[in-house]
Amino acid sequence: MTASSTFGLSSEARNLQWLLSNLVDEVPGLLSVAVVSSDGLLLLSSDPGQNVGPAAPSVRQDGPKGSSADLATIVSGLASLTEGAAKLMDGGGVKQTMIAMESGSLFVMSISDGSLLGVHGSADCDMSVVAYHMALFVGRAGHVLTPELRSELRKSLESAL
Repeated sequence: MTASSTFGLSSEARNLQWLLSNLVDEVPGLLSVAVVSSDGLLLLSSDPGQNVGPAAPSVRQDGPKGSSADLATIVSGLASLTEGAAKLMDGGGVKQTMIAMESGSLFVMSISDGSLLGVHGSADCDMSVVAYHMALFVGRAGHVLTPELRSELRKSLESAL
């Protein structure tokens, strides 16, 4: 996307996109990244053509079907499943979920008010590095991801599609 696509976005929305871009740029092996609302809607994406920020990160599009929208669906379903399991086990809230597969990894981390950060990593990504950088993202983004900002991101993403 070009810089003109950020016209009209708040500084918080641009800052959140910048944080996502930094996550993608600093962590090797990320295939797809999605910020998902509590109701499972994609808010922010690493996939070129689905960003609301100043520049599309250079992430390969070979995540789940090459789409952060698909990743958002998976993340939302997985979060619901783990929340249910935590309730049954009296384990409290779920902070993080990691799944190691033969050909990759899936990470889900709570941000705030039910929002989630989902990451699909390659088989050779360092899971501890991914988890660390996700925690940094969550720490920086959690306080700015207000209901107003979530609404702005969703509207911006819908108009970009």
